[in-house]
Amino acid sequence: MVFKGRKWREDIDVRDFIQENYSPYTGGASFLEGPTKRTEELWKKCTELLWKEHEKGGVLDVDVDTVSDINAYDAGYIDKDREIIVGLQTDAPLKRTLNVYGGIRMAQQAAEAYGFKVNPEISEIFTKYRKTHNDGVFDVYTPELREIRRSGVITGLPDAYGRGRIIGDYRRVALYGVDRLIEAKEADKDNLSGPMDEETIRLREELSEQIRALGKL
Repeated sequence: MVFKGRKWREDIDVRDFIQENYSPYTGGASFLEGPTKRTEELWKKCTELLWKEHEKGGVLDVDVDTVSDINAYDAGYIDKDREIIVGLQTDAPLKRTLNVYGGIRMAQQAAEAYGFKVNPEISEIFTKYRKTHNDGVFDVYTPELREIRRSGVITGLPDAYGRGRIIGDYRRVALYGVDRLIEAKEADKDNLSGPMDEETIRLREELSEQIRALGKL
């Protein structure tokens, strides 16, 4: 769908906004092209790696010495000379990252399930010095919640997923560019006024985190 540029207003229903702002395409698929030889060669390499991963038991490699971050890795390629659109999550295809901010025990258990062991120094840092999301969740659980969690009466509690409050929306980076997004976030932060209550403090902290993350990009 292609939006016609009508400015969003809070009093407009989401469905109405979509209905009034998109142009449907009713043509055929004749404009579509099949994969190129280059793409097929790249995909062949990927399938070979996926098969190796399957033979190994589900995970080809895990970097247990690097804490996952936006700029934690150098550029990674499947085949640098054949790639046009580049960018892997790590510096090698199918290498998993170490996500410890959600909870160090979850990261350790996940690594060990596939025959890897988290670097002891990282384990110490995220056990003694750095509070994780999981630690924060357990701090606010009541005794009753802890008991019903332990017994399995309730499942799907937030400690099991390591969910955070900051979610990446990388489409905006492509649409607007990092510099423009930083300007917008800084303006949002400058416009936060009123008493420094819990909500304002949290919003200012989150905006600061978002600005730093954009800076890393």
